[in-house]
Amino acid sequence: MLFTWLPTMKEGATLMFEIEFTPEAIEDIEQLRAFDRRHIIAAIEEQLSHQPATLTRNRKQLRPNKLAEWELRIVPYRIFYDVDTTRSVVKIIAVGYKQGNTLFIHGEEYML
Repeated sequence: MLFTWLPTMKEGATLMFEIEFTPEAIEDIEQLRAFDRRHIIAAIEEQLSHQPATLTRNRKQLRPNKLAEWELRIVPYRIFYDVDTTRSVVKIIAVGYKQGNTLFIHGEEYML
């Protein structure tokens, strides 16, 4: 089951992407402090509701892997997501964090 969320539309905004969260991503977010949860949700809304497949300083397309096609960096957190441009949907797969050069997803070390 996916949780779907449609960000608020800003005046004069262009195409909006609907944002879906996998149950695993919701679990990842729920395990964070309230302050971090608010910060991450705000960043997802701001960064991914318009042009989520555009490279930026905090967004990058990943090499082929089993997790996701894209990564959004919100230091120290990493949001992994896929984009379906035909349906205008961003699917949040997982939320992890970096400690030094080590990435942790679902509380376990993860190699991309």
